[in-house]
Amino acid sequence: MLQELSIKNFAIIDDLRISFSEGLTILSGETGAGKSIILQAVNLLLGSRAGAAMIRSGAEAAELEALFFISPDSRTATVMASHGYDPAEGLLIRRIISVTDRHRIYVNGKLATIQVLSAITESLASISGQHAHQGLLKEDQHLQILDQFGGLPRDLLALRNEVHAGYLGILPLIQNLHRLQAASLRQTERIDLLSFQKREITEARIQPGEDSDLDKDRNRLKHTEMLFQAVQDSIETLYVGSGAVSERLSTIRKTMDKAAQVDPGLTSFSTALADAGFRIEDIVEGLRTYLHTIETDEGRLEAVEARIDLLHKLKRKYGGSLDAVLTRLTEIEKELFDIEHLSGTLEEIQSELASHHARLCQASTALSNHRTQAAVALAQRVETELAALKMPHTRFQIALRSTPADAGSDPFLTCEGKVLTEYGLDRAIFLIAPNPGEALKPLSQIASGGELSRVVLALKAILSNTAAVETVIFDEVDSGIGGGVAEVVGKKLLDLSGHHQVICITHLPQIARFGNHHFRIIKNVQEGRTTTTIQALNFEDRVHELARMLGGETLTPATWEHARELLESS
Repeated sequence: MLQELSIKNFAIIDDLRISFSEGLTILSGETGAGKSIILQAVNLLLGSRAGAAMIRSGAEAAELEALFFISPDSRTATVMASHGYDPAEGLLIRRIISVTDRHRIYVNGKLATIQVLSAITESLASISGQHAHQGLLKEDQHLQILDQFGGLPRDLLALRNEVHAGYLGILPLIQNLHRLQAASLRQTERIDLLSFQKREITEARIQPGEDSDLDKDRNRLKHTEMLFQAVQDSIETLYVGSGAVSERLSTIRKTMDKAAQVDPGLTSFSTALADAGFRIEDIVEGLRTYLHTIETDEGRLEAVEARIDLLHKLKRKYGGSLDAVLTRLTEIEKELFDIEHLSGTLEEIQSELASHHARLCQASTALSNHRTQAAVALAQRVETELAALKMPHTRFQIALRSTPADAGSDPFLTCEGKVLTEYGLDRAIFLIAPNPGEALKPLSQIASGGELSRVVLALKAILSNTAAVETVIFDEVDSGIGGGVAEVVGKKLLDLSGHHQVICITHLPQIARFGNHHFRIIKNVQEGRTTTTIQALNFEDRVHELARMLGGETLTPATWEHARELLESS
């Protein structure tokens, strides 16, 4: 239930706050006072798209805020909990619309996305304005209304959900079947290509990291002479040549040995010099061994470069690195395996599809049968409600039709010669004949504005026990209707408020009189700026407002008396 609504810097509204209660709340005011702007603000808080054009002139941002009481066993409470919100705290929605188009949404004080907001508010409130009237003219809405009505015992909605899930489940299976069938058609050509690629990679006998090692080998082979000369010169200087380091080091060690005989403190240095001599011998031995490893064979360099060229070719062809080449080999082997077992996989997919299709057909057929029964019951209920709304001779029917399958239809998306959709086999069309002797025709072709308003109200009344929403908002429910019918509509709205919180924007006093609560929307001009304010009306204020709605600007004693009588007799 909507408890508080706050609107700031939105269109012609400067700063507005409304407190709502249970029952039937009436919003009235002169044309252009801002009633529709309030409705637009509620729509935004329920998840409609926002734009900077909605911001009041001169302001940097518009701020909208609504507080809802959430029933703990409602669908909204479940959705809130699934997104980490505690429904026991209520639901506080805040939207900030910025001139820079960097809008923000807050749910219970935490930043949220438009997707989260839409999910939470999906079953929160229903707005029946001109958009709802126009929506009723669209046949795709008729099937949903029928299913909602037939879902009172949950049989129809459960079947609809089963069909919807089955349809979404069969689509990837069909796509997989088409992919495998296409693969089967090009199977031979594909096997030849994959076999060649496998052979090309396998025969290369690639070792991980081999390209890095080969680069090092090539660098050494290109500088063989320089390496040989450097090692040879080092051996000469360290050990072989006249005045070699080892010879001079031996001389120094002998001198130090004699000195250590005089001062034992030099013994450690003598020992260190001996160790240095041994280390130089080890170094020289290692260098001599290295000389034997230096290759001068030009054929070896050519072989290394040829190997590097081969690896580069494979890397360019299969992914840019040796790891990518080896990964591609694994993928090729898997694909070859899959192709070899393709016929078995095709049979498995076809078998699974056949089973899935049978269940989907069974559920869709059951859904159609239930809809046929629900269509008759709903049509009778609508006729009864319309009779109470001063349309006593109206005939109303719901025609269920299907789309015949043709040669282009996927056999797994058809059933008994009919095309299957995510909603089953049916399309629903509301047919109406408002006057005796007229033929039934689609609602979109013949219903007047007043008749359409009453059909909307009739459906809302019928669905009041099945609808999950707690707040129902009516705008232009009085479109095209007069005083006598308006009174009946007002009573119907009052009855509906026994099941839901009902907020009604109206111009008719015959409807406004039934409100449990009444607010007047007022447009003022202050300091050259237009602004909208709202006033909660007491009994005398309501008499004045109903008189205004009855007589316009010129109010006679008779008008006042009539207004008071309307209010006292409601």
